Amino acid sequence: MPELPEVEIVRLSLSKNIIGKKINKVLIRNRNLRFKLKFSFEKHLKNKFVIKIYRFSKYLIIELNDKSFCIIHLGMSGTIHILKKNKKNVYTNTSFYHSPNLPKKHNHVEIFFNDLTLVYNDPRRFGFFQIVKNKENLTNRFKNYGPEPFDKNFNLDYMVNYFKDKKKDIKSFLLDQKFVSGIGNIYANEILYLSKINPKNSVKKLKKTQFKLLIKNSKKVLLNAIKKGGSTIRDFKNTLGDIGNFQKEFKVYGRQKLNCLRPNCTGVITKIVQSNRSTFLCKLCQK
Repeated sequence: MPELPEVEIVRLSLSKNIIGKKINKVLIRNRNLRFKLKFSFEKHLKNKFVIKIYRFSKYLIIELNDKSFCIIHLGMSGTIHILKKNKKNVYTNTSFYHSPNLPKKHNHVEIFFNDLTLVYNDPRRFGFFQIVKNKENLTNRFKNYGPEPFDKNFNLDYMVNYFKDKKKDIKSFLLDQKFVSGIGNIYANEILYLSKINPKNSVKKLKKTQFKLLIKNSKKVLLNAIKKGGSTIRDFKNTLGDIGNFQKEFKVYGRQKLNCLRPNCTGVITKIVQSNRSTFLCKLCQK
């Protein structure tokens, strides 16, 4: 599943290509996504102008000129492709998952502009589109989500109060969108490694100094991933022919049985399973 940095890369790509442009037509080839697309979807988007594109957590939010919003979630396998008129795109994918080129199957939604077409591809169909008619409804849509790691409200006081009387392990909290929005499994592993915290540690055993490290390193890891263009688990190039490079900087994720990269540590990276997800750690320096 695309995590916050990958979705931010998509937002940046779309912002460069469709802001200020008019939606001429919408074609739905398959309405059966995670939430079935309503028959009013095409009518709502047609003839609207794209004003701005936001991202919250792992969601893309397109603001339209009637002050409504179109929310897009890429699910497990969703990708958005840009097809420019009169130009043979070598690479069409705006994100860093699956083929860099537009696949022949599973192209469920097409949004037409004067000079280009956006195509939503999703083999597993866990992604979705949702129309929200005003800012108040948009705020309510995300009211149960925690702050993003970049939010000023994601601070020591928030973390201490949230963890009060709780016993769950710290990695589960990092993946819980009600606690903090946008962190997925890859980056949770990297954040905990950088903070020298064992993923299985109960939050009640952690100290304030460790909370501060988690706050600092959540920002550091995610910002670095965005800077590096997202993480490419498979061989992939985006619409500019660039690959996501953050995977080259993984310190722990996917490195089971390899030596720990921390200076002066003689440990070996171990893979365990927590809540049906892969966890990678160095038991020697993540105590």
